[in-house]
Amino acid sequence: MKKIKAAVVGYGNIGRFTVQALEAAPDFQISGIVRRQGAANRPSELDAYPVVSDIRELDAVDVAILATPTRSCEAYAREILAMGINTVDSFDIHTDILAYRNALMPICKANGTAAVIAAGWDPGSDSIVRTLMQSIAPKGLTYTNFGPGMSMGHSVCAKSKEGVKNALSMTIPKGEGLHRRMVYVELEDGANLESVTAAIKADPYFAHDETHVIQVESVDEVKDMGHGVNLVRKGVSGLTQNQRLEFSMSINNPALTGQVLVCVARASLRQQPGCYTMIEIPVADLLPCSREEAIASLV
Repeated sequence: MKKIKAAVVGYGNIGRFTVQALEAAPDFQISGIVRRQGAANRPSELDAYPVVSDIRELDAVDVAILATPTRSCEAYAREILAMGINTVDSFDIHTDILAYRNALMPICKANGTAAVIAAGWDPGSDSIVRTLMQSIAPKGLTYTNFGPGMSMGHSVCAKSKEGVKNALSMTIPKGEGLHRRMVYVELEDGANLESVTAAIKADPYFAHDETHVIQVESVDEVKDMGHGVNLVRKGVSGLTQNQRLEFSMSINNPALTGQVLVCVARASLRQQPGCYTMIEIPVADLLPCSREEAIASLV
């Protein structure tokens, strides 16, 4: 089996779990890790791999897995796709996904590359489940209930605000797709909680949900990477009403995100040049086996 050469760009929570998922995958080879600080203060678990500050320093890369904050994904993707390397990311601002896809599409086609965007578990694998539910109960409503658990994107957003040393955003489901955001912040010396609260609540990540900002002495003391989701659709199949569909999972957030990124990195090599979301990719392409093997074992 010819191994897929993958680079991991970023080495925070998602990057670490992505490396573990790549190490466990039978069809991948890690080309290297790209970090802002390069090899400086290299974690011991990366001793087996090249660690660089620029992807151009790596010998051969088929696909770059962008384990970076959402708001930096597009800049990295534009640069790397233009180098002839596929990219995948876990961009998670739902309302901006279509515009992001449209922005990358011409770059992919001009350079013969494929990008898979918004490929975490939500958006991402949950999007596939929602699509399936809607297809078999076309009329009706779907409710996505997150948590209770840590939202990485919301936590990174809260941490980026001036005066915040560290932050944890917990998502609490209220039912019927409504959520409460409980944001625990560790402040820099001299920072004002009222100003930090206003900045967090004004951000699009939080502006549409009930949000509470609470100061704590240590975010690490309250941190838990567990998360979960419950998807419910109640609708109509044909002319038959009261069809109820449900999907639930309880997960380690960055571990599942890293695994999904590896799956779509594999799938990206099986697509024509272009930019894709997960609902556009044949699910069989997420597996390390051939489509024929998947049909034989799963259908």
